[in-house]
Amino acid sequence: MHALIVTAHPDAASHTHHIVSQVAQGIAAAGHSYEIADLAAEQFDPRFNQADFDQFKSGAPSPADVVAEQQRVDRADALIIVYPIYWWSFPAQLKGWIDRVFTQGWAYEDDGLNVVKKLGKLQVHLLALGAASQRTYVRRGYFSSMRTQIDEGIFGYCGAPVVTSELLLPTDDNYPESHYRLAQQLGQRLFPLKELA
Repeated sequence: MHALIVTAHPDAASHTHHIVSQVAQGIAAAGHSYEIADLAAEQFDPRFNQADFDQFKSGAPSPADVVAEQQRVDRADALIIVYPIYWWSFPAQLKGWIDRVFTQGWAYEDDGLNVVKKLGKLQVHLLALGAASQRTYVRRGYFSSMRTQIDEGIFGYCGAPVVTSELLLPTDDNYPESHYRLAQQLGQRLFPLKELA
């Protein structure tokens, strides 16, 4: 089986990228394949432009860069998003990827009366990397709000089940090793173990 790991962090040596690497190692160790969409390194343009608006409004063809990203998602059985939390949500580049790629007609159909959710086959796994303490997230209700906005508002709307939604913080026990272990375990248990020849 195949996974698409999506991330958006400009520093290739960041904790975010180390988590991505551990997830990928876990997937490979279980005998499955993966692709990494490093939006920062690939310089994905997150700006919702006139062509994107035309696609949304009138069903015009999506721009080529959007079609290429949709094809990446279509090849995947699971979507893993590893991201640093910026202002209690995705970084702008990752949010722009969602805005542009999860289009009307591809991710969902909304005729004003009914919504057809089109991404039901796609398992979603979210690893959010924060900087504040668990106490701050709980006291302010931030992680609950993120789950409503991201897990339900984006993926639930498109019918893609969110199987994992983790908040990883520097105050966690045995940080950062515990994060790397969790990421590798996620990769290993993502799909049924494949018999290696």
